[in-house]
Amino acid sequence: MLRRNTALIDHMTVDLKFNAKLTQADPHFKPVLIIGQLRHLNILKFSDIKLKLEPRVTEETFTKAVACLHPSPTDKISLYLDVASLAAVPLKCSRHNTPSRAHAITRLVKNNTLNVNEENVVIVCERSDLFASACAVVRAFPLYSRKTANNPNARVTNSDTDIKNANDNFGKTLVNVEFIVVEKNGTIARNELDAVDLKCLQEVEKAIRLTARIIDTPCNEMNVDNFVEEIKRIARELNCESTIIRGEQLRERGFGGIYGVGKGAAVPPALVLLSHEPKGAQETIALVGKGIVYDTGGLSIKGKTAMPGMKRDCGGAAAILGAFYAAVKCDFKQNLHAIFCLAENSVGPLATRPDDIHTLYSGRTVEINNTDAEGRLVLADGVCYAQKDLKANIILDMATLTGAQAIATGKYHGAILTNSEEWEVKSLEAGRKSGDLLAPIIYCPELHFPEFASAIADMKNSVADRNNAQSSCAGLFVGAHLGFDYPGIWIHVDMAAPVHFGERATGYGVALLLTLFGNHTNCSMLQEIASNDSEPPTKRVCRD
Repeated sequence: MLRRNTALIDHMTVDLKFNAKLTQADPHFKPVLIIGQLRHLNILKFSDIKLKLEPRVTEETFTKAVACLHPSPTDKISLYLDVASLAAVPLKCSRHNTPSRAHAITRLVKNNTLNVNEENVVIVCERSDLFASACAVVRAFPLYSRKTANNPNARVTNSDTDIKNANDNFGKTLVNVEFIVVEKNGTIARNELDAVDLKCLQEVEKAIRLTARIIDTPCNEMNVDNFVEEIKRIARELNCESTIIRGEQLRERGFGGIYGVGKGAAVPPALVLLSHEPKGAQETIALVGKGIVYDTGGLSIKGKTAMPGMKRDCGGAAAILGAFYAAVKCDFKQNLHAIFCLAENSVGPLATRPDDIHTLYSGRTVEINNTDAEGRLVLADGVCYAQKDLKANIILDMATLTGAQAIATGKYHGAILTNSEEWEVKSLEAGRKSGDLLAPIIYCPELHFPEFASAIADMKNSVADRNNAQSSCAGLFVGAHLGFDYPGIWIHVDMAAPVHFGERATGYGVALLLTLFGNHTNCSMLQEIASNDSEPPTKRVCRD
């Protein structure tokens, strides 16, 4: 009998393979986990799933097992020993949740897959939930590990110049991910996934795991130099142009935000640009990521319990890298730029002091009253670069910006702040369809931006009243450097909480961005779930 060996799961290299249809497999040798909503599992006939269960499971056993499922919120039942299992996701789904029940899928896969050479996960869902369900499975298999048991490649030192992935050349397991698609009329779809959709899923799998690996990697292995090398590797793979502005060049070219935050660290800060510019493009979209590879808080230093986990402060930039990679691989049809604002917010003799004044790329001066409010400084330079140099008409920045985000929108939902009500609606819909959930926060610069008033500079970098819409104010600081009269679309996503679940990164943001801009890809699956142009619930014009 095959049994789970949880002690070794983190040491195995897991390869994920998406298949166009169900493949035949004896669960005694290739275990299977079947997951779905109860209403879909009740539709399922044994003939639809027997390829994954015979000869170990009979039709009678399968039918009785489905009848025994009572998800509260989830439920699982064994069909054959511990190698063939059936699991049901929660029954209820509010309007602020994803219909795919993605978070439950990730937990079920993480807790119930086995450590064997090859196994299978079968998702029973509607086609509209297929993409989110696939991404949910991917999140259950992080790449980064430095556990040393039976894993000599994990034994690395800080002096290694080419740090190997902990899982290189070690034992591998293959997880096949397959789908049974339920049509709207309650029948089982007979058509296979096409090659374009399969390619999309495989590239998104790489993108989410890349994002999570970067975030999980500590700063002694993922400093600014290492992050730049990750970006350059992706640029080579995509054969796209890159621009790197580093160290004193940032100061000379006016990037006072990025330079001021990173100048106190041993490894100098950087602004890195990746560009994809296909022929016939009509729009220019810029994605800007906060890449603070470690945040001590600077001289406004964090407490001993607040600092652990600050390796994740590059989560926005990591998500932008993953999304850019997958979008280009899916034949993105518009101009797409990815801007990475990379720095380590460190303590040292060259570190920015409270009371210092920096001039940002916008030309506006900022009095520093909190060196731990550094993310908005680097993002302000990034969005201005997107506007002034790249002439982007859609600018989206993504960042682990505020601890207050978890208070504002919770640990599952990122916060969205935007100057466009139409794009707010689109983004919320993309969150539900991708599984990367979003909730809106207040966009009201005329009431909130006065919190940054300074007697000696254009603004301070931190608010006067921390009880007044902190996450909104933090985002408005970034928007202020575009100007509140910016005629294009500006979207700010604060994902400080959903960037991780427990001690592991989630890869949050990749699926969201691909869904939001899915109409610009060559993937029919993304096009089907992408937000179409629609009237927002209300159209309000702010008048003097």
